[in-house]
Amino acid sequence: MKYYFFFLISCFFAFTANTQIDNKNKSTSIPAVKSKKDSLDAKVLLPSKPIENNTINGMSVPKANTTLNFPKKEFSMFGEKFGNPGELYDDRLNKKTRDLKIEMGLGAKGSTTDQYFGDFKTKSKFVRVIYRDFGLQDGDYIRVLVNDEILEFRVLLTNSSKGFKLDLKEGFNKIDFLALNEGYSMPNTAEFHVIDDQGNVIAGNQWNLSTGVKATIIVVKE
Repeated sequence: MKYYFFFLISCFFAFTANTQIDNKNKSTSIPAVKSKKDSLDAKVLLPSKPIENNTINGMSVPKANTTLNFPKKEFSMFGEKFGNPGELYDDRLNKKTRDLKIEMGLGAKGSTTDQYFGDFKTKSKFVRVIYRDFGLQDGDYIRVLVNDEILEFRVLLTNSSKGFKLDLKEGFNKIDFLALNEGYSMPNTAEFHVIDDQGNVIAGNQWNLSTGVKATIIVVKE
């Protein structure tokens, strides 16, 4: 009886084992599904174009210009606009000249009207008239006339005094100094003194004249 029961149990386990093996061998495979198009043919994804919105709160907004054109500006070390270096030099020279005139108490231009410095009486037989450029020696020229007659046709004014002796006649002796130019630092500038035969200064003054303008003094012999 025991042997019979043992035989049945052995047969049951053998049957169960064969059933599991058959199940493993008879597994169902799922076929792969081919895609309609190869992945290489798929469209390349591009970033979407931003939506252009040219209005803000109902107001139109100008489109941005991606190609900005800035005006070309010539380089200058001095921050000034000149056509060539010569103009820059002339401008600086003129500025220095104007500053010098201000320092000397002169204007940019001299007097454009004739200057009369008065009349002076003396009993001297003669006088000495001396003159010089009291400012910058810049090539000022004058013409000297006595009683409307030319005494010195063309005289260069320097910082050193120069002059002439004038024998006086009875009455009026008019002396004119005519500015022939204004040098390179205008105007025509000078100072003069009139000295009698005793060495006394009886008259003196300064002039700042434009070209063609004259300064006049009258010495009256008593």
